[in-house]
Amino acid sequence: MDTMRRALLGQMTKLTVGAALVPLSSIASAGINDQPPRREGDPAKRYQPPRREGDPAKRYAMLIDLRACIGCQACTVSCHIENEVPLGSFRTIVSQYEVEHEDSGDIATFMLPRLCNHCDSPPCVPVCPVQATFQREDGIVVVDNDVCVGCGYCVQACPYDARFINEHTQTADKCTFCAHRLDVGLLPACVESCVGGARIIGDIRDPNSQISQMIDEHSKELMVLKPEQGTSPHVFYLGMDDRFISRPDAKPALWDVRDPQGEEMGYEFHGH
Repeated sequence: MDTMRRALLGQMTKLTVGAALVPLSSIASAGINDQPPRREGDPAKRYQPPRREGDPAKRYAMLIDLRACIGCQACTVSCHIENEVPLGSFRTIVSQYEVEHEDSGDIATFMLPRLCNHCDSPPCVPVCPVQATFQREDGIVVVDNDVCVGCGYCVQACPYDARFINEHTQTADKCTFCAHRLDVGLLPACVESCVGGARIIGDIRDPNSQISQMIDEHSKELMVLKPEQGTSPHVFYLGMDDRFISRPDAKPALWDVRDPQGEEMGYEFHGH
């Protein structure tokens, strides 16, 4: 494990995540659109028809039981290491908010894991000018880094702020449900490392899968983020406060990662 990765792990316990209930309009831009120069994709692979990857008999989805999430950030760290994400960028995060009870005025902390929603109608796919972003037969949305030119159109199109431009590859990056692990029978890094067992992934076309059974059991309680977008997201939340279905008013939190000498190595605004 290199020095920077050790530093990231060492700083995880010191990260502070914010929750001041203030209008988003008063918050400075988080720099999500700051992008490196565009790269040249492989001309031989451009404008190819959509790839047929994944098992068409399956449809992967994730259910996040917010009642079991303790905000430990183990999922964030394990994902970061598994997918070698650049410091300051994340494929999944757990935002924390201070929520005021509508009746009593008591303040409580609310955890909201965020990641790509692997929608049935992903808006990031049609805007890609080189068809680098596509949806596999099993529903997982992925990016072909050999084709992507880093234009950032998909970053802009995603209503869940789940994409970023990888500063190392200069291509679009995002959660893939750890498709490389699922394809060989392993769980995604975030699911495997979840302390509370809050993340459940599986094939919703299999009635005997854990996720299918939980969806049947809690069908009236499940919620998705931004249903008004019409994207048909396949990340379902159990125990969601309905004030968080659409983007809540909250102050972004700052992840401050420093090396052993105390020098800043990177940061990320999150928590929308």
